[in-house]
Amino acid sequence: MSTSLPAALIGDWNKVILGVLSHAASTGPALNRVLAAAPDFALGQAIRGISCLLLARAEMVAVAREALAAARAGAPATARETAFVDALGDWLGGHPTRAAARMQAVLDQHPRDALAMKLIHAIHFTMGRPVAMRQSVEAVMPVWDDHPARGYLLGCHAFTLEETGEYAAAERTGREGVALCPDDAWGLHAVAHVFDMTGRSRDGLDWLVGRESSWAHCNNFRFHVWWHRALMHLDLGEHDAVLALYDDDIRADKTDDYRDIANAASPLSRLELEGVPVGTRWEELAVLAEHRATDGCLAFADLHYMLALCGGARDQAAAGLIQRMQATHSVGNEAAAVIAHPGLHVAKGILAFAHGEYSNAWAHLRAGRVDLQAIGGSHAQRDVFDRITIEAALRGGYVDAAEGLLLDRMDRRAGIADSYAQGRLAQIGTLRHQAV
Repeated sequence: MSTSLPAALIGDWNKVILGVLSHAASTGPALNRVLAAAPDFALGQAIRGISCLLLARAEMVAVAREALAAARAGAPATARETAFVDALGDWLGGHPTRAAARMQAVLDQHPRDALAMKLIHAIHFTMGRPVAMRQSVEAVMPVWDDHPARGYLLGCHAFTLEETGEYAAAERTGREGVALCPDDAWGLHAVAHVFDMTGRSRDGLDWLVGRESSWAHCNNFRFHVWWHRALMHLDLGEHDAVLALYDDDIRADKTDDYRDIANAASPLSRLELEGVPVGTRWEELAVLAEHRATDGCLAFADLHYMLALCGGARDQAAAGLIQRMQATHSVGNEAAAVIAHPGLHVAKGILAFAHGEYSNAWAHLRAGRVDLQAIGGSHAQRDVFDRITIEAALRGGYVDAAEGLLLDRMDRRAGIADSYAQGRLAQIGTLRHQAV
């Protein structure tokens, strides 16, 4: 129990925890109510600060620092609360891995701590560490059999299983979790990831269609679930359905949140690689990306900003993003180190590809691909960069290399050739036949 939270606010605080677990849009307002009534609640301030850093927005760093100061200036905190506060300080100091480790120590002592479990999961996801994500969740599973939030734990476990290649177990676990907690959009989307990675798009649509209530309550994470539906239609060649979902759902709110820009830039890039016109949709993304490209908080964000800038033909802004990434001071800052590598190579490759400089693009994208996992996100999200790399190899005349990348991609996808792989392998066959 906190030393600084009045008993009357426990109900509101539980709503915050449930909101974090379920990605609910109500989480922020609930946390604001708690902190308005108890500004010296150290754990609440720590969660406020960590949530700000997860947004990867430059202006939110100052808010996170304010939260840290408020947490440390407030009433005496328990050891558990202090660990969360110190974790916020670690991350502000450039060490999200240290922050996760500090919260992991809390979880080791209090293995039924749902808040610690979910935040550790979120940090490892952001930093591209699926094995650490999985280890953290699996360590506490034995004591969650009767936990009221067990479904959310299973959703996290399902996602880690999928990201580490255990597709059958991931689908089974995710379905079990959603049955327990139908509003667990994270678990629902973990199963969608399985369908993506195993080339079962029609089954994926069957899974998602009719379950919209599972993500209707969500914050902007709901746009990401719509993104999954769009990818399934894309794999099936149903391009009009992709564009309709883009207009009506994925970009229902024209926000500049990096995750929303990623949800938008990714399908537009994939469509264009398939030769599908996307009209003027790049323009609003490019405007937002140009504004956010100075943030320098996260490589994953920067690379999707670059997609938007190139899609919108903002050459000057794209060059400015490269310059900012080159100038990033990466010593002692984990996120900045990832921006320096592999982020910078991939960004240069995307820009070269947009300019039709395919050999140059191939050289940079190949160099960045080796450590692409470090940018965070999921296999499905990073696949857009894999596709551009393969396309650069094909267009640059590196046919054998393109085939090797496709086969490697298939290996990571349960040996399945989805429609993208089938099309490019057929193209390689045609090129070789023409060369004889």
